[in-house]
Amino acid sequence: MIFEKKVRGMLERFSELEQALASPDAFEDQKSYREMTQEHAYLSDVKTAWEKVEKMHKALEETRELLGSESDEEMVALLKEEIEEFEKRLPALESSLETLLVPPDPNDNRTVILELRAGTGGDEAALFVGDCVRMYQLYADIRGWKFEQLSSSPSEAGGFKEYIMAVSGPNVKRLLQYEAGTHRVQRIPATEASGRIHTSAITVAVLLEPSEEEIAKIDEKDLRIDTYRASGAGGQHVNVTDSAVRITHIPTGVVVCCQDERSQHKNKDKALRILQVKLVDQQRQEREKEEAQTRAAQVGTGDRSERIRTYNFPQNRVTDHRINLTLYHLDQVVQGQLGPFCEALVAHFYQQKLAS
Repeated sequence: MIFEKKVRGMLERFSELEQALASPDAFEDQKSYREMTQEHAYLSDVKTAWEKVEKMHKALEETRELLGSESDEEMVALLKEEIEEFEKRLPALESSLETLLVPPDPNDNRTVILELRAGTGGDEAALFVGDCVRMYQLYADIRGWKFEQLSSSPSEAGGFKEYIMAVSGPNVKRLLQYEAGTHRVQRIPATEASGRIHTSAITVAVLLEPSEEEIAKIDEKDLRIDTYRASGAGGQHVNVTDSAVRITHIPTGVVVCCQDERSQHKNKDKALRILQVKLVDQQRQEREKEEAQTRAAQVGTGDRSERIRTYNFPQNRVTDHRINLTLYHLDQVVQGQLGPFCEALVAHFYQQKLAS
């Protein structure tokens, strides 16, 4: 395997860390201890993934040897099935290992804000926003992450015109950062009598929630806060008080709204949280422009104009256009099985970064 030498070196480092952490002096320097435990946890995952790959390679090799010496037709057929199954499972295990070999980033575990918006396609796009919200929430469940709805704008036909949620947990930013962009859906809408396939699109933005050091100081004088009556899909009022909040940051023109809570105070807190995220992201984008980074370095940072993935329901097909990866189990992907895409994207963009 092309990465065997690298893994062997990491396993040696893992053994060194185990000895260091077992030392009575390990606790004396809390900062050093914390760094060692984090590295140990990462290398432990690498070790587990490597052992799975090795075990699969060994089983494949042994089965092939048995096949070479077997003459019974039924046994030959059984061994061939086993080999085929091993060969199907091995690439996924190697891909997971390859993703782990991408060095950790300090921001890997930072909370991200997912912002999904309906684009072209009207009601069908809003329905697909709802589908994708559910897909990301199911993926979060699979990964053991937590998600929190911050703001939503329901559509009368179902789904959402806009949906904003926070996702937190191990490797959240690492695995979700490349979901930013335009997601295209091709399917027959329930309202389509002739059975014609429609193409719609939604946009996804992935923003980092600011750390304590990054939190922008917002002057109350720079804010215009409006309250209004929250309403749900179909024009039905969520409640009869002016609990919905719209905040406009006057210097930048950034506008955020929140109506999901019955309490005006809670809606204001959530709206301010979203505003903080957007202001910090705006500052980050300005810095990147000033530094004149190359397009290659900017790939995957949240350019929502770029079509990144197509979901074709009639063919049960999902294609990620950046890495030319096509899988024919869309039914599983919408149930949260996003791992093959997220992990392949991490490895791809890391290799692209090294090449540039």
